[in-house]
Amino acid sequence: MSDNRYKYYLPDQDNNSREYCVDNNSVIIIGANGSGKTRLGEWIEKNSETGVHRISAQRSLECGRRITQRSHEEAINFLMYGAETKRDSHDQRWPYDGEKHNYSSSLLQDYEYALSAFLATEQKKMEEYIAKCKHWEAEGKPHECVPKMPTDMLKQIWDSIFPQRTIDISEGKILASFKNKEAEKYLGRDMSDGERVVLYLIAQALSIPENKTIVIDEPELHLHRSIMNSLWSAIEKQRDDCLFIYITHDTQFAATHRMAKKIWVKHYDGTKWEYEEVGNSELPEELLLSVLGNRRPVLFVEGTANSYDTKLYSIIYDKYFVVPCGGCSKVIAYTDAMRNNTQLNHLECYGIIDRDFRDDEEIANLKNKHVYTIEVAEVENLFIVEEVLEVVNKIMEHRDAARKIDEVKNFVFNIFENGIDQQICESVVSSLKSQLTRLDISGKEKNDIRKALHAGYEEIDFDKIFDQQSKKMKCILEKRVYPNALRALNRKGLSGQIASIMGLDKKGFHDFILRQLNGTYKEDLKNAFLKYLPNIEIKKEDPAL
Repeated sequence: MSDNRYKYYLPDQDNNSREYCVDNNSVIIIGANGSGKTRLGEWIEKNSETGVHRISAQRSLECGRRITQRSHEEAINFLMYGAETKRDSHDQRWPYDGEKHNYSSSLLQDYEYALSAFLATEQKKMEEYIAKCKHWEAEGKPHECVPKMPTDMLKQIWDSIFPQRTIDISEGKILASFKNKEAEKYLGRDMSDGERVVLYLIAQALSIPENKTIVIDEPELHLHRSIMNSLWSAIEKQRDDCLFIYITHDTQFAATHRMAKKIWVKHYDGTKWEYEEVGNSELPEELLLSVLGNRRPVLFVEGTANSYDTKLYSIIYDKYFVVPCGGCSKVIAYTDAMRNNTQLNHLECYGIIDRDFRDDEEIANLKNKHVYTIEVAEVENLFIVEEVLEVVNKIMEHRDAARKIDEVKNFVFNIFENGIDQQICESVVSSLKSQLTRLDISGKEKNDIRKALHAGYEEIDFDKIFDQQSKKMKCILEKRVYPNALRALNRKGLSGQIASIMGLDKKGFHDFILRQLNGTYKEDLKNAFLKYLPNIEIKKEDPAL
């Protein structure tokens, strides 16, 4: 660190070191699996041997009964170089396989080295303080209070992460306990993986010499998400002389580490890396990072990660990275934002939303924005289209298949007839909203804007709209064309009500059909669904694939 800025180095296109600077002491390198992140971490370490310490993802959490006591110099050398004396490289930290030191896949067994270095650092700082006190006393000066020692820092971080547990490191032993049972202490080797990795990481960070760059490969490993960001933030605060570079594919960690500089590794050809800084975007940062880390075309859909529309689209559009957005407005906004993001122009991007009560003009406008509507009012209706029900009949081996489908149709039309007034009103409201969004309100002065607004309102004929929607709904009811009814009928829970007619459980109806998409009838069901879904062809894919 110099002038309150932190320096780090990455390879340019010729694999020469290029200097970068950041104001905050954390950098996150993120990318898809196989994008070369770990190799990049190796490059950072190898090209700055004395200034960088890398904590591998392949690390052993084996903890012995006692910690080996060493001198500070010897302990730090074992931690940094894997040897008693200082080396020009870190090779001895990595097991030798007869041909080379395997930086990527060898298990780094330095837990004991980390703890030994931590105790040696504590001892050195204590000895330095005592020596100062003696000097001050010899000159008749009052001495300062005991400064914060590494064990104080460790316990402070530990307490913030595990408030219900205590930890004590003394006399070469690690002892932990629950705060309500402090008499029942257990050894460090009996701690959970989460406890052991937290201790290991804190000990590493507090023992590294000053002004180093610490590279952490997979900082999320063995850590629960609820503590991960808090842990690293606390460690960074205690070691603000060091720069922390995290190499991860965990988008949530990257997004919640808000002050960190984010670098996206796009591609690695075995020799060179293609990367760039993650810039500002209209997409939420976690979503942006998820998309960046993905190599497939992106499909934004309504619903949540666990909703059956997301599950269905993930199976039907299996070549796409399906991203649930919640409501249709976010699908539209995210599709537009991604298409306008230059960092994402290597990927195709589309959106799929429910038809609801949209008219043909609105549907055409959305399609121009690469947002497609399904051919039924809402995704739930896809599960009760005739083609899907025919496949269900085959699976269930119903002898009276035709009668069951007729019964379903009659049930749907009864629902439609009994709720037609509500259907008409909902469709009118939807039409009015659509027309209001298309009003051309412009002007350079207040009166011009007011006139444009009044003129736009006057062009909207409520009675005409109501009459059109009323005739449309009544025509559907009169002609009794089943697909037309599903295109217009917006009723939550409708498919669940039909489940019993098909001999299935109401709550498990959608899951039953989704399971079949992974079985013998996969192609039959997929083709049945596709009759009502947009045919979206992939025009381009990530060139790294």
